[in-house]
Amino acid sequence: MTTTASTTAPVADARALGLAHYAARGVLEHVLARHGITFQQQIALRAAVGADVPQAPDDLVTQVQSSLKADPADIRATLDELLAKQLLVADGAHLRPTDAGRELIAAVGAATAPVTARIWGGIPAEDLAAAGRILALVTERANAELAALTA
Repeated sequence: MTTTASTTAPVADARALGLAHYAARGVLEHVLARHGITFQQQIALRAAVGADVPQAPDDLVTQVQSSLKADPADIRATLDELLAKQLLVADGAHLRPTDAGRELIAAVGAATAPVTARIWGGIPAEDLAAAGRILALVTERANAELAALTA
């Protein structure tokens, strides 16, 4: 008589989510370091690059805070760093990415694309869809909890 060991998939929980986040972020931060930019700088610059029109600094702060839940003062300091690096430029009361800023975001995207393909490749579409639904729900609930805590 042969027995087969059954493997049970780990249950998704806060720890598993955190481990996945930090593993992926570690990969990204390694790439970002080669380009001389921090994670928070990349998030802020990507928000500026992705905008259809130049953004007011407060609008960029709001976008980055929504993503990172970071202190607005720290985000403003990040915007100042991007201005000093000439990756953003003041355009009247707005900030817009420079050509160098756009090129940097493109270079980071090109450098991370093959890694992303290796990490996410081969995961069945239905699993990705289920994970997406769960992550959206967890994000919604966590944002509601954070709003209640900060109200």
